[in-house]
Amino acid sequence: MTALSPKKLLHSKWSALAPRDREKHFLVVAVEHDPLDAQRVTTITLEAVLSRRHYTLPWRELADAAQWQRGWR
Repeated sequence: MTALSPKKLLHSKWSALAPRDREKHFLVVAVEHDPLDAQRVTTITLEAVLSRRHYTLPWRELADAAQWQRGWR
């Protein structure tokens, strides 16, 4: 996978490779920054397209090609 840019995460689309509760497609709706360093991203909030549930996770987890794929597939 290509390198992730924290600047381009907001509103990006992701697909879970192992869907849970029929939730496969997600949209990044929030990006949290380190309070001491505004350039450093700490966590993101994903919204499931199907159920509108929100999940917060470390942004680097999206780089795991075994769990996430960029775009909706």
